[in-house]
Amino acid sequence: MLMNLTPEIIRAQTARFAMAACALFLWCLCLMPCPLQAADDVQEIIKRVEDQLNGKTAVLQISMIITTSRTTRTMKMESYSVGNEKSFIKITYPGKDYGITFLKIEDSMWQYVPRIEKIIKIPASMMLQSWMGTDFTNDDLVRESSISRDYDAKLIAENDDEYEIELLPRPEAAVVWGRLVMTVSKKDMLPATVNYFDEEGALVRTLQYTEVKQMGDRLYPSRWVMTPLDKEKAGNLTIIEITEAAFDVAIDEEYFSKRALKRFSK
Repeated sequence: MLMNLTPEIIRAQTARFAMAACALFLWCLCLMPCPLQAADDVQEIIKRVEDQLNGKTAVLQISMIITTSRTTRTMKMESYSVGNEKSFIKITYPGKDYGITFLKIEDSMWQYVPRIEKIIKIPASMMLQSWMGTDFTNDDLVRESSISRDYDAKLIAENDDEYEIELLPRPEAAVVWGRLVMTVSKKDMLPATVNYFDEEGALVRTLQYTEVKQMGDRLYPSRWVMTPLDKEKAGNLTIIEITEAAFDVAIDEEYFSKRALKRFSK
């Protein structure tokens, strides 16, 4: 028996259908994955990480333990820096390397070797070479590259404690890495790990930041562990230990002149 569809019944059924459709739409929205943060927000996270690590200025006392399959050795040094633009490093231990100094101003880098009393210009092509036989590079130690300037950031995962961020080099950036993946602690906006990939997508090395301590006015990772994954470097490990640190303090501009290479080597 067919129902007599009066205008009132039609309007009621139409309203019920509309309400059901709206509920279904809202339910589908709930099932959709939440969008990750906007690119500008992720780029701001990276800038905050850099600010936490570098400060406007930084004066560090550093011990470095270099382990290979054959031996373990220790180096000590003083480091003075202004952001990513200027950096001065002096080796203070062992005695045979005492007084070797490094200076970086913007895109130029020099080394002074007291034994031969000579200042050596380090070309851009050598910035990714091993620094003093360690698993860090010249670029790592003088921080020539700036992640926020040279890489585009994308949030690829997130949990209650950390962000996982992919960093792809900008077309104009003079960097060697094809891709970086960084995990960042939400609690203190410090990096936890950085994975470095070559242009073919192979994982080349991993840097871990651990032992976060109060240093000066901020929390700071006092132990950095660089592990190369190249088969030829199996067993290699380089550990940086920050023993003292001061941030946003005045640094004599004399440290950032070529005269400083000899003057402060003694």
